[in-house]
Amino acid sequence: MLDTCKLKGACNLPFVYNKKINTAGTSNADVPLADPGMYQLDITLRRGQSLAARDRGGTSDPYVKFKIGGKEVFRSKIIHKNLNPVWEEKACIFVEHLREPLYIKVFDYDFGLQDDFMGSAFLDLTQLELNRPTDVTLTLKDPHYPDHYLGIILLSVILTPKEGEHRDVTMLMRKSWKRSSKFQTQSLRLSDVHRKSQLWRGIVSITLIEGRDLKAMDSNGLSDPYVKFRLGHQKYKSKIMPKTLNPQWREQFDFHLYEERGGIIDITAWDKDAGKRDDFIGRCQVDLSSLSREQTHKLELQLEEGEGHLVLLVTLTASATVSISDLSVHSLEDQKEREEILRRYSPLRIFHNLKDVGFLQVKVIRAEGLMVADVTGKSDPFCVVELNNDRLLTHTVYKNLNPEWNKIFTFNIKDIHSVLEVTVYDEDRDRSADFLGKVAIPLLSIQNGEQKAYVLKNKQLTGPTKGVIYLEIDVIFNAVKASLRTLIPKEQKYIEEENRLSKQLLLRNFIRMKRCVMVLVNAAYFVNSCFDWDSPPRSLAAFVLFLFVVWNFELYMIPLVLLLLLTWNYFLIISGKDNRQRDTVVEDMLEDEEEEDDKDDKDSEKKGFINKIYAIQEVCISVQNILDEVASFGERIKNTFNWTVPFLSWLAIVAFCVFTVILYFIPLRYIVLVWGINKFTKKLRSPYAIDNNELLDFLSRVPSDVQVVQYQELKPDPSHSPCKRKKNNLG
Repeated sequence: MLDTCKLKGACNLPFVYNKKINTAGTSNADVPLADPGMYQLDITLRRGQSLAARDRGGTSDPYVKFKIGGKEVFRSKIIHKNLNPVWEEKACIFVEHLREPLYIKVFDYDFGLQDDFMGSAFLDLTQLELNRPTDVTLTLKDPHYPDHYLGIILLSVILTPKEGEHRDVTMLMRKSWKRSSKFQTQSLRLSDVHRKSQLWRGIVSITLIEGRDLKAMDSNGLSDPYVKFRLGHQKYKSKIMPKTLNPQWREQFDFHLYEERGGIIDITAWDKDAGKRDDFIGRCQVDLSSLSREQTHKLELQLEEGEGHLVLLVTLTASATVSISDLSVHSLEDQKEREEILRRYSPLRIFHNLKDVGFLQVKVIRAEGLMVADVTGKSDPFCVVELNNDRLLTHTVYKNLNPEWNKIFTFNIKDIHSVLEVTVYDEDRDRSADFLGKVAIPLLSIQNGEQKAYVLKNKQLTGPTKGVIYLEIDVIFNAVKASLRTLIPKEQKYIEEENRLSKQLLLRNFIRMKRCVMVLVNAAYFVNSCFDWDSPPRSLAAFVLFLFVVWNFELYMIPLVLLLLLTWNYFLIISGKDNRQRDTVVEDMLEDEEEEDDKDDKDSEKKGFINKIYAIQEVCISVQNILDEVASFGERIKNTFNWTVPFLSWLAIVAFCVFTVILYFIPLRYIVLVWGINKFTKKLRSPYAIDNNELLDFLSRVPSDVQVVQYQELKPDPSHSPCKRKKNNLG
């Protein structure tokens, strides 16, 4: 056994470290800590012994997290009601610098609440021998109560130097994305290793079709099943199908494939239980390395540790949707490349790859006047660029409040209504990255080729924070493809923050819904006032209009009236009489919510929420989300007619024109007949078709009032003008 005080930083690290190795092995203690090479750390999480009890029944539901440099690189499965859990799970982690220890944290899973801390330990990687298996025993400690014994964790590790290309662990796909590994060079060119670590090699398209003969978990002999998928740190959760053992999901989603060999998709089925912990139905896996590329595979998977089958469609396709380059490389300034991109999205290629709607190029040039995040009065900023589920990042510029990145990111656009998010973080070596600012830019609002200074906003995108970021963005897309994609389900983010109970959010959604309902109430009052003849001239006019409309009514008049309303608002806007007003009420409430979130984050570090009642919290969250959905639905309809997104309003005009002509020339009975035949034969023609509602899919692209506030650009300080900067440089 090694003396822990002889290890680097061991006197400050709470662990006991045992090594069972041949002493003739080669140690890496002599390897320079600044060695820029890559190392592969293979870890087998064996088991835990005598862990701390955190539940009322005297047990715990432990799981383990591995972190390096503030980044979570592995999370184990949950072992329920066991203080001596056996995991036997393997993880492969790539390490750039051995000076950063492996941080092990153990938690007790609490459904619906904050998970309880069960202890932590460090593993000093500089003391591992290269290419030699090592058994490690770590003693768990709580920094606040160092004298408490919290049990031990047993691992097996092997550290191997890697040369050339390496397989990337999908760390970048976490929603709460963190990064803290430092580069030893500040060259403005991205290293090959750094570039390859972010670019995925393919897309895994998964369609969850159905479940068969699932295990009954409820007292009524049925279940409320849903399915969770995980590939690395990419996760997806299906919708819940109530009271059935043979659920029909028909859900489709995509994962990014980082490893050329493929990967393992972990699948678990659960039964939803309101007010208590969900019941486990079974699990299965899909080994992607065994599936051929560019081909759809229908899989019927037997659930292990349970009963029943899951039916999936899995397709692996190659991908070249993203790229990173330096500012010296301009895709769109190369005439041949630009012509090729324009040809790819020309109107003549409408039906070629409908999912490939357009091309996005983002130049991240520099930032100015960033927030100070370090005690030295400086920051170590880097930038994360996100488009839906695609995420890329720049290098870190150290000790600089005015960093210059000069990087170009390119993405393929799947949905022209997507929002480009650019976030600036401060890199911290020993803890999570600090947020410095963020901007959200709808693709349809982008002016091609214009270098703009965007004022950075807070996390909620409701108000400014310190600093601006200079971006130059180009968007090329096929308008017909974009219109067709508007009528199919919106891509779902598979890594999103879980909703939590917030009184400010609950109040905000209630007020939003109330405002939408009051529009209908006021309209009802107006109609009733016409019936009551409160104003005889108005009532007389309404009566004559009623007689005329009812006597001459045809169905084509409905889209015609909506068309006239859209046209009327359009002419109001172009004439300068814009009736759209900035929603200061929603904006103020969003700022209050941001303050509450900050307060909750601080309080959560000091105390847990063991005594919260599961059922009440779940009901409140459901009500909160329903209020949000109802309010958003009403606001999206209003914003369609207010020309908030001109592309969608023009699309609505085209649709209303088509519907008007169809309803004018074709009798209603024939239209209903065609609709019914289509509905009845749809599943016969396409057994695995995913149901959708074109109208709701269209409205999902229209921003709600909250999103309108979030996407508004803040006016930059005149001193940040690029033209003025150039004049100053010339001066």
